[in-house]
Amino acid sequence: MLPQEIIRRKRDGHELSADEVAFIVRGIHDGSLSEGQVAAFAMTVFFRGMTTAERVALTLGLARSGLVLDWADLDLPGPVLDKHSSGGVGDKVSLMLAPIVAACGGFVPMISGRGLGHTGGTLDKLASISGYNVQPDIATFRKVVREVGCAVIGQTDDLAPADRRLYATRDVTGSVESIPLLVSSILSKKIAEGLDGLVMDVKCGSGAFCDTEEMARDLARSLVDVANRAGLPTVALITDMDRVLGRDVGNALEVAETVAYLTGNGTREPRLHEVTMALAGEMLVLGKLVPDAATGRAQAEAALADGRAAETFGRMVDALGGPSDFLEHSARYLAHAPVVRPCTAERTGYVVGMNARDVGIAVVTLGGGRTHADDAIDPSVGLTDVVDLGTPVRAGSPLCVVHAATDAAADQAMAEVRRAIRIGDGPPAPKSVLMERVA
Repeated sequence: MLPQEIIRRKRDGHELSADEVAFIVRGIHDGSLSEGQVAAFAMTVFFRGMTTAERVALTLGLARSGLVLDWADLDLPGPVLDKHSSGGVGDKVSLMLAPIVAACGGFVPMISGRGLGHTGGTLDKLASISGYNVQPDIATFRKVVREVGCAVIGQTDDLAPADRRLYATRDVTGSVESIPLLVSSILSKKIAEGLDGLVMDVKCGSGAFCDTEEMARDLARSLVDVANRAGLPTVALITDMDRVLGRDVGNALEVAETVAYLTGNGTREPRLHEVTMALAGEMLVLGKLVPDAATGRAQAEAALADGRAAETFGRMVDALGGPSDFLEHSARYLAHAPVVRPCTAERTGYVVGMNARDVGIAVVTLGGGRTHADDAIDPSVGLTDVVDLGTPVRAGSPLCVVHAATDAAADQAMAEVRRAIRIGDGPPAPKSVLMERVA
């Protein structure tokens, strides 16, 4: 086979065979395809799309380009399950969900990414915990999953290496938004984890990759269809990301919110709790640990109430190099910003709208995110106590609290937050955070 002939066939709108897709993946992995050819393939897929069969072939090829984890030798007494989010602002669900599902009998080997652009990354949040090793070797990863029930780490060089090269090419050729390439990138790493079941949280709204319901539905349907045809039982929930999820945005600040959520220290933000419980219920059903999602949710609630989920999180942090007393004294081990100031409303009324993307960008501007993959981030900065839609406010009352490195950075963030949060005369219509289930 010649790569240029395969690219030409795709360019002209023909469906590629599984063998042709496998040839392209091998060339991406072993370097026999030039940068120009990889870029040309990515762009032809961007413009021409892929059939479900092609997407399955690409997903499996990328997954098999490296190590595929096999948990059979550990004789785990429960299913291997995971969740993946398409990304949002204030989305710390993974930090809560992994220990909750582990406390209910699942085993969760969660491999997460760093944040880029306005969305925060699970890996950056965990890296804000003093001593936590986000890049352990595979043997340590497997050991922690077996002994604790969950481990949340970063992608290793062993898993889906061909996807890393293809993703880097997509990033510089403007083809990141290609649904077939995005689906294959996400699912190749999940298949390489050796899972028994996967739940996708597809975010929809101003703070999400999918800013319309149509796009979110297209992505969710493709993820579910491709994953199931590739042999990985998968369900997707489409959830609202037109506002911040939870109360806090920023790496160490979201870890602190996670600890408070798991330990019951204060009230759990209702939308964050609803998403977490819904995903937990679906994961436990996929793992055949419960007969239905309602029963799964009840078990997840019980694991929170009796402290098992919090204990599991603490054990995971300890096992991956973090402080053994992190749950009890998390404030000691998380960075704190030197400037903490309220961002106040300029008029009286109700919070009627929020551009979640702009809120995320305000945190990036503070230094809490990155615009390039190699940017350093400040784990201490961000926003806390962000107002929710429908909240009545008075002129001078806080919209959030800004945590910054300098007063100048705080001033800039406050201006961005005020532009992102709209205040009107009456409360908006309520909107459910759970939008749709795709199976």
